Amino acid sequence: MPEIETDVLVIGAGMAGLTAAARAAISGRSVVVVEKSAAIGGSAQFAGYAWTAPSHDVMDEVNPDGDPALRRALVDGFSDGIDWIRSLGVDCADAVTVLRYGTGHQFDTNRYIDECRRRIRSHGGELHTSAETLSLLTLDSGVVGARVRLSDGTECEIRSQATILATGGFQASPELAVAHIHPAATGMQLRSNPTSAGDGLRLAESVGAASGADRSGFYGHLIPAGVRFRDTADFVALSLYYSEHALLFNLDNRRFTDETVGDHLTTMDLLEQPESRGLLVADARVYREWITGSYVEGAAAIDKFDLAQRRGGRCGIAESLDEFAYLPEEWGYDGAAIADQIRALNAAGPDAQPPRRYDSKPLDEGPYYLVEACPALTFPFHGIRIDEHGRVLDATGGTISGLFAAGSDTGGLYNRAYTGGIAPALVFGLAAADFTAPVSTC
Repeated sequence: MPEIETDVLVIGAGMAGLTAAARAAISGRSVVVVEKSAAIGGSAQFAGYAWTAPSHDVMDEVNPDGDPALRRALVDGFSDGIDWIRSLGVDCADAVTVLRYGTGHQFDTNRYIDECRRRIRSHGGELHTSAETLSLLTLDSGVVGARVRLSDGTECEIRSQATILATGGFQASPELAVAHIHPAATGMQLRSNPTSAGDGLRLAESVGAASGADRSGFYGHLIPAGVRFRDTADFVALSLYYSEHALLFNLDNRRFTDETVGDHLTTMDLLEQPESRGLLVADARVYREWITGSYVEGAAAIDKFDLAQRRGGRCGIAESLDEFAYLPEEWGYDGAAIADQIRALNAAGPDAQPPRRYDSKPLDEGPYYLVEACPALTFPFHGIRIDEHGRVLDATGGTISGLFAAGSDTGGLYNRAYTGGIAPALVFGLAAADFTAPVSTC
């Protein structure tokens, strides 16, 4: 069987994998990247911001159950990550607030992907697409590379000092989604690339790697129920980010969560409700201030209600709460009961239950905008356990020699919480590369 010798083997060519590979190549290491799909970039192609919590205190507040070492490493490494993006000649906008508590920078992720590819190749690295990783190679309980089938069908052994897993998570695997997210997870549409099906997790577990806690959640957003994604632009266009200022009722006609903590958290909660669908209700104030506005400074403004309606979602407008009684019976909700709850909620103000910690303003300005919503999945929080250097951990908490992981393949950082997806891919991709070689400059 043919053999390839390299210092660093990177399995996966998304944000984390290309970051690690470019950094390692620039530092003088020989690099081979293998990617199962025909194109590189993974789900990073659909992103536009790198962001996370601006301080340890904020990170601890919003993500209290995440691994403490990984939480600290993410906050500490974020600024260097932004500097790294800029060092490749990719513009990063000034910092803006993201999801109320985060700080982030808009940048052209596709330009970044191209720049990483250019650095890898200009420094002598190899990048193979349509290449399937069959198994990891081991020696004395450590990992020394992988067996790979290249695009022409040739099988080879790639021998490496360091192997970095960065295949993008397991959101495209119904089996793993049911096992680690929720039994209803297979009903969610993917707002990500369709090839991240758990290859990294399976490879890691085959050599004794530990993984994070089941039911730790996932990152996603609410979308209009019954509306299919036509293309990748819909991942953002159809996401109902404004739900944190609206009210969400389940099929039992009751609120079940504090919507104001964030649409990404409400999405996890809705998955666990009957039939994983709910009625999202906004009034004229929310429509004016949030539905038709930019979710993050610099992002395009889209009338989310209008788009959902035009795409055939279950949508309706009620001029007053009294008109909720005419909600179509086939939707499955008791409109009059929901209207009564909205009246009670408006009267309760800050004493409402569940509480509305970050927006307790009443929804009392007609007309009302109703959309039936359901969750969509971007990537899971369950994954391979790593330390702050990206080294893969075994069940005892020790490291597996020669094996690293970064990006959405990893678990432990988040547990029913979220402070960005691009930032961890960036920070831990760099950390893994830096642990294999001294840091250099472009």
